[in-house]
Amino acid sequence: MIVGVLLVDVYIPESNSLKEKRSILKRLKDRIRNKFNVSVAEIDDHDIWRRAKMGIAHVSTSGKFSEKELQKVAKFLESDFQIQVLDYEMRFL
Repeated sequence: MIVGVLLVDVYIPESNSLKEKRSILKRLKDRIRNKFNVSVAEIDDHDIWRRAKMGIAHVSTSGKFSEKELQKVAKFLESDFQIQVLDYEMRFL
């Protein structure tokens, strides 16, 4: 079993409050979950209006398959107009 983890640091320019940030992130997380077979959570920067760190996990029997799926998620995030991806890192357990 391979667990692939994508750690993503995002900037949310349209957010002017924690309520807006959570609303934007909720819609984004729902779209990711519906499009890809992954788990998604906000893992840090909970109290910063325009920043978020997200953790995305994918479980598979193949490391290459898990890497491909997480790369698709990263491209999806980079194409989203409501956020800017500042940095991301992939890890495999």
